[in-house]
Amino acid sequence: MSTGSISSDKIDLLIYGPVRPILENGFSDHFVVHKAETRGDLERLTPAIRDKIRGVAVTYHTVRADKDSLSQLPGIEMVASFGVGYDHIDAKYAAEHNIIVTNTPDVLTEEVADVAMGLLISTVREFIKADRYVRSGLWQTQNYPLSVGSLRDRKVGIVGMGRIGQAIARRLDASLVPVVYHSRNPSKDVSYKHYPDLIEMAKAVDTLMVIVPGGASTDKMINAEVFKALGPRGVLVNVARGSVVDEQALVQALKSGTILAAGLDVFAAEPSVPEELKSMQNVVLLPHIGSASVVTRNAMDQLVVDNLKSWFAGKAPLTPVAETPFKGR
Repeated sequence: MSTGSISSDKIDLLIYGPVRPILENGFSDHFVVHKAETRGDLERLTPAIRDKIRGVAVTYHTVRADKDSLSQLPGIEMVASFGVGYDHIDAKYAAEHNIIVTNTPDVLTEEVADVAMGLLISTVREFIKADRYVRSGLWQTQNYPLSVGSLRDRKVGIVGMGRIGQAIARRLDASLVPVVYHSRNPSKDVSYKHYPDLIEMAKAVDTLMVIVPGGASTDKMINAEVFKALGPRGVLVNVARGSVVDEQALVQALKSGTILAAGLDVFAAEPSVPEELKSMQNVVLLPHIGSASVVTRNAMDQLVVDNLKSWFAGKAPLTPVAETPFKGR
């Protein structure tokens, strides 16, 4: 579907994905805003409109701006993506065709780190189980059993030490929990011990917190071998992408006692979640809410708008991704 009319003296933009007020109303009369909530909507835009579109706001990771989508927009200059992860954007194709790609880092860092820490504590201390215990009325007739898990005797290995990984580590520092990390290269900004080998780190800790980008390079990197190395006290917390974890291997590891528990905010085929995970009492499940507060999502939407407005005002993109061809303006 589309709104507005084609005008040669205005800049045509496309909102691709779910439409929210800041995105819909954030542009001045100098812009013509079109909408396509699905791939089918995109393909139903007339060739005349697609030829005019110069900028695209991709509003959620479930909408893929792949080669096939981008190639339908011959005049495109920028893709402004909502979220810090951009594995749903074909950044390589964009770079090869001089298309700027931006994301929304920083504005969601602390929010996601809060959720990661809350998910860890909820999983280790079994808060969901305790909540159900109170609601069931059992507390009125018997004492609640002591929690098996605690942060006091744990060592956390963070998989990924970017902005969010560092924010999680700060929270663990405040909780007096030892931290180490795995990444392709050591981070210059931290003093925690770096493990170049993920398996070796998993053997050295009992808790893994995952916050790496999605995509081919991290697909199912947390697999059966990692779970075996983590061991029977092991706890996995994933606030990255569902694709990063081998979901079936995780199910088997939990069923067999290879690891103890898991806290998950993301899944391989959202919003579908394996029934086996939903039936387990040692798993805490969240509906991908890492950045899902009104204040943070509004800030992310505004950064999408601001990136597009900056570019079409003749200025630099505010938050270009690493692959983007921008060289200065």
